[in-house]
Amino acid sequence: MNQAILFNDDLNFNHVHQAWSMTGVISGQIITIYFHSLGLARTTEIDSCTKYDLEEIAELWFEKNEPEGGEVHINI
Repeated sequence: MNQAILFNDDLNFNHVHQAWSMTGVISGQIITIYFHSLGLARTTEIDSCTKYDLEEIAELWFEKNEPEGGEVHINI
C-alpha cells in the first residue's frame, strides 16, 4: 500500500489504552494511531525528534498493513 498519511499535531497520552496516540488522515479517513511501548508509557512528554520517529514508524506500518476501522495499534 502506498498511500500518504497526514498526521495531526495532537500527540498525547491516552490513559485508557496506556499508550501515546495521534490522529491522522489516510484516504479521507481519520485514523487514531496508538503506540504501545513500556518505555514510552513512562514518559510524560514527547520531544519533536521522538514525535517524528513515531510518525516514521506509523508510515512503515501503513506501507505493509491496511487499517481496519478507525484505530491502529502499533507495538514498539
